[in-house]
Amino acid sequence: MLTKAYIPYGGYYSTPFARWQGTLANENAIVLGADTSRRFFESKGWNPRMLDYVLVGSTVYQKQWFYSGPWAAAMMGAAETPGVLVSQACSTPTTTIYQAGMGIETGMFANSWCLLADRCSNGPHASWPNPNGPGGQVVTEDWFMDNVAKDPWGGTSMIETAENVSREYGVTREECDAITLRRQAQYHDALANDRAFQKRYMFAAEVRISKKKTVTLEADEGITLSTPEGLAGLRPVLSDGVHTFGAQTHPADGNCGISVTTRERARELSTNPGVEVQLVSFGFARARKAHMAAAVAPSAQMALENAGLKAADLGAVKTHNPFAANDVVMAKVMGLDVDSMNNYGSSLIYGHPQAPTGARLVIEGVEELVQKGGGYLLFAGCAAGDTAAALVLKVG
Repeated sequence: MLTKAYIPYGGYYSTPFARWQGTLANENAIVLGADTSRRFFESKGWNPRMLDYVLVGSTVYQKQWFYSGPWAAAMMGAAETPGVLVSQACSTPTTTIYQAGMGIETGMFANSWCLLADRCSNGPHASWPNPNGPGGQVVTEDWFMDNVAKDPWGGTSMIETAENVSREYGVTREECDAITLRRQAQYHDALANDRAFQKRYMFAAEVRISKKKTVTLEADEGITLSTPEGLAGLRPVLSDGVHTFGAQTHPADGNCGISVTTRERARELSTNPGVEVQLVSFGFARARKAHMAAAVAPSAQMALENAGLKAADLGAVKTHNPFAANDVVMAKVMGLDVDSMNNYGSSLIYGHPQAPTGARLVIEGVEELVQKGGGYLLFAGCAAGDTAAALVLKVG
């Protein structure tokens, strides 16, 4: 349990998420993320040199990714601040935020910045020498697509793991379609009144096309609207499965930034010092081989136990749900109301740019609780390798 780590209210942002091969497809995610953070600091009147440490969460290799931490810090305007790269598939944001919190908890540093930045579009293609290959042939890998398609340990694609868990827990096609429509309705709540909810935290991304032209991405791009009839008419991705392309997420691009600091510093940086956002606990789990979605509930239960809480104590629940069955199974195991999870949006609807996904969900959960007058937030999500991670935060 953490007692000293806080997030300033308003000390965070998420860019809109861009569709795969869309507006952000040609931007180096680290460069774009650092530039967005720099502009965010300027908008807040923050001096980047106040940062003791920068944690960059990223999962898809970009050119000169090797230097991500200190490079991003320098581009933000904190050239004397060290940084580190954190990469743990879809648990990257959870782990990054927790590591920042532990830095505060132990007194290693007092003011940190978490930059979560990824670009699934135009993924890198790697090659390695093959000593046994005839004629000097090489071994190749599509960094993003090949790893989504196959877990080297489990031997399955990610959707196969979702279908394995669906069979085990009796999840039906009808439940998956119903969850998709419910999550879509919740996302549209965030668009009401000229996107009033999203404007509480969303910060535009800027793409320089030329010396004279800059494109600004101000809203999510690539959202697909579903209807009951449309979903019912889709074929399952796997012939014996319950998920169609409508009931799973899609790759995307974007970045998020979150300040993690001391309670005193959080009050100074907050847009409303009367609101406190505290990091409380962390949880993790690994399910048996090829059952990724089954790891989410135990990771969430661990985070709750570490916080001394029960599911009934929660004011908001947010999940990374790449497949509709993720939420169905988690709700069944933990006794949650599946329809009340993921208010205002989830990755099932607005896409999954990897590292930024969980960070945006945490931010949305904080804003939901501020509107409700406070409470405990649980965020949990699965990750490659049949793993999952969770965070509990308190908004007071």
